[in-house]
Amino acid sequence: MTPQVPVSQALFGEAVGISQQAVSELVRAGVLAEGGTAAEWLLAYCGRLREQAAGRFSEGPLDLAQERAALARSQREGNEIKNQVLRGEYAAVTLLAEVLASASQSVADRFEHLPGLLRKTMPDLPQPAVDQVMAVIAAARNEWARATAELVRESLSVVDDDAAPDFEDEPRAD
Repeated sequence: MTPQVPVSQALFGEAVGISQQAVSELVRAGVLAEGGTAAEWLLAYCGRLREQAAGRFSEGPLDLAQERAALARSQREGNEIKNQVLRGEYAAVTLLAEVLASASQSVADRFEHLPGLLRKTMPDLPQPAVDQVMAVIAAARNEWARATAELVRESLSVVDDDAAPDFEDEPRAD
């Protein structure tokens, strides 16, 4: 096998210890340039073996370097959340939702009892005045519900923005 002369797939496979079919796959995958010389193919083949041995090369959908970067990012985010919890800056969404639902139910229950309490504490209060008080309370309750829903929407949009990939913070794969 002469280094500067194009080599056959069978001869190259025999020289490096792989089958002609394996060499053909390497040509199809673009690792070996079609019609390349023995020296070019040997350099390309050895380069691929180095990448595989160093863990920087993968065949298929999983890329080891990307998987390591994703794992490091996930661990970093987990540590950030743990630190935020310890500092009291973070609570689980389910806990916050339960607290908000409980507070909302408590307020709604109090509002439901207001007409009876008004009649009991001020029996002489005319019905139009009771209706006016209840209309003001209903407007306040509706505004509170609207503001709470808006707060949730804003919080979710911030969470969605934070979930977008930030490639500048990710560890490099080289």
